[in-house]
Amino acid sequence: MNDLTELKEYVAVHARGQRIADYRQLLDRIGHDEGSGPGSWVGEWSGAARALERQGDDLAAVKHYAMARFPYVDGPARAEALERCVAAMDRWRTDQGLDIEPLEVELKEGRVRCWAGGLSSTDPKPLLLVMGGIVSVKEQWAPMLAHLRRLGMAGLIAELPGAGENGLRYDAESWRMVSGLLDAVADRADVSRTHATALSFSGHLALRCAVDDPRIRGVVTVGAPVGEFFTDPDWRRAIPRVTADTLAHMTGTTPDAIADGALEGWALTRDQLASLDIPVAYVASSRDEIIPSSDLRLLREGVRRLEVAEFDDVHGAPHHVAEVQLWTTRALLRSRGVRGAQPALLGLALRGLGLRRRLAGTRR
Repeated sequence: MNDLTELKEYVAVHARGQRIADYRQLLDRIGHDEGSGPGSWVGEWSGAARALERQGDDLAAVKHYAMARFPYVDGPARAEALERCVAAMDRWRTDQGLDIEPLEVELKEGRVRCWAGGLSSTDPKPLLLVMGGIVSVKEQWAPMLAHLRRLGMAGLIAELPGAGENGLRYDAESWRMVSGLLDAVADRADVSRTHATALSFSGHLALRCAVDDPRIRGVVTVGAPVGEFFTDPDWRRAIPRVTADTLAHMTGTTPDAIADGALEGWALTRDQLASLDIPVAYVASSRDEIIPSSDLRLLREGVRRLEVAEFDDVHGAPHHVAEVQLWTTRALLRSRGVRGAQPALLGLALRGLGLRRRLAGTRR
């Protein structure tokens, strides 16, 4: 049984990031996490999603269904929510006439379902690979594919192994999945110039892949585990239950195994990080309860081309969503060598947000 208090706490960063305006009212109506009836986690989120579907707002329905299956599919109720989430996304991209397509990739380890946009065999563009963390699905990020033309890129939205419709098992070799995805679209995108925006645990996956796959030319990540998260059992025993339970589900182990050492061999070494000759942009939270501060120190010591934004916040910087989105977008542009008006305007917007926060603090 999921801890309802934790679910409400950790879904907030995703709800804010997805700009779900009614999430607080929805959470207030949720009193348990059993089945899909009134007052249940799945029931209230899915009920709101169905109402949005009836109003013709499939994109908003996608966001609510994604929260209904949060943090992972643990039975029929959340499985149905995920199916409805994918179906609503499919309707939205079709009705809008967008250049977004479903993509199934058969790898040796299993099947990976993705969303893709801007792929072309006659005019292959540099690739942006986007992956969320352990508790998010690709449908949360797929709408950004509609805007990639402005960046002159093709896009691929994938999930971590064990999340959403990714049928692979999450293990120490999962980074190879990234290379497999690049191989799958190499005839319709310039994968030799791939940039990854990879959040939380997928950031670790992208960095590990970049060590061996030179096609990855830059990584932007938020709160990625790197070293001591994987090697310090005392730290892992103190992480939130929802994190331990989700990792156990994705790896096919148990929360006790996660705490005791199932992830020991996953840490990146200082030598591996030092071998990276690519820009790495990292958003850190000074009060992160999932990623130890030593992981940021390891990055500072090892990565040659590192840019860091650190916020006084908890994991994922849920109280700084706008700043994180602006900063990561600017970091992606810088990573690609884009200069001029776009990054300059993003910088101005970031400074404006910082000033407003300081003024608000003064008024308090």
